[in-house]
This record gives sequence, C-alpha cells and structure tokens, in this order.
Amino acid sequence: IPDPGFRSCYAVYVRFLGIDYGQRRIGLAISDATGLLARPWKTLVRQGNASQVAAALASEIASLQSEADGLEAVVLGFPRRLNGEEHDQSRAVRAMADQLRRVVKVPLHLQDERLSSREAEALLSRTEKDWRKRKLQLDAVAAAVILQDYLDSLAPARGAGDETDSEELA
Repeated sequence: IPDPGFRSCYAVYVRFLGIDYGQRRIGLAISDATGLLARPWKTLVRQGNASQVAAALASEIASLQSEADGLEAVVLGFPRRLNGEEHDQSRAVRAMADQLRRVVKVPLHLQDERLSSREAEALLSRTEKDWRKRKLQLDAVAAAVILQDYLDSLAPARGAGDETDSEELA
C-alpha cells in the first residue's frame, strides 16, 4: 500500500499514456505517477475497423482514469517521413486522434515518432538476443520511447534540469 504522504513529495502527480498506433499492433506505455518516466505496458492486437479500435483504446483510457493515480493525458505517436512530410499512416493516426478526442475526456497530444521503432529495437537488442521475443515487445517499447520523448519535452516547463547553486545546499 503506497504511503499517503507520497503524493506530497511531488509538485506534479500525474500519469500519461503513450500509444504507438500501428497497422497490426498497438503498443501502449504508461508513465510513473510523477509523469517523469515512461515504461512499456502492453501490446494490443489491432482488430476491427477504426471505430472499434478507438472504442478499445477508449476502454483502456477509461480504466486508467478510474485508478487512484488517474490519467492526465494521452500521447499518440505521429509518424512522418524523415524529411518531416506526412504519409498514409500519418493520415490514419490523425483520423484515430480525431476519433479518440470525441470519446475520451482527457487531452490527447500528437508526438513525433520518427525513428522510435529503431530506438526501441536498439534498446531491446541489448537485453534480448532472440528477435522473436523482441518482436513481441517492440510496439510497447516504441510507445515508451514516444512517451518518454513527450515527457522530456515537458521538463523545461516543470523546471526540471534547473541547476541548483551548490552554496544553497551548504
């Protein structure tokens, strides 16, 4: 059971959900309660049409919202070509974002996901040598990479990374 004083240790106490939306699988990642660290959560097999997929994701979001830690926002990976141009999957993700915004009550943010799958593969290859086992985890790890990029982009707004003068500590 978490210590009730735990929440008072942090100025911000929120969780975020990261989504790597693919044509066959959807990777999900969740942040810790401080909203600072992302971790892979699970992978969903994409089934049905876009409305059915949006309903399945909305169900996951509602479940997280109902937990004690709640859910501050959803971060959906937005694919682009390396030169920044959009492509077919970009349009599919934008359409999914529009559908989710109509059915969920939390903010939804699009986050550039260029090279997130490659970064996820590199991270997994350090600990798992069997590519078949890596493939099962890849989408959730890619979602964690996307979510961590988003969380890191919030750090300046939160004052994270500010240098503390060593004289103040003495």
